Amino acid sequence: MNAMVFDTHTYTHAVVKRLTAAHQRRLTACRHPLAAKEALMEGLAPVKTDIVLLKWMTGMGLAGVLSLILKTFF
Repeated sequence: MNAMVFDTHTYTHAVVKRLTAAHQRRLTACRHPLAAKEALMEGLAPVKTDIVLLKWMTGMGLAGVLSLILKTFF
């Protein structure tokens, strides 16, 4: 019975070539200043959303604490 042999060298070489090609495309896109800025802004969009949420949560927390302090002294 013939056993199938998995050639890891050939597979690894193909994967490395594919990843290298993808990396080269990203480097080429990032060399252009506007492309790099757009990619950065796209990557930071979730962070901006989280910061807006944290600002609202901080504001509501401060408003609650301030209302309790005012209620205590006045």
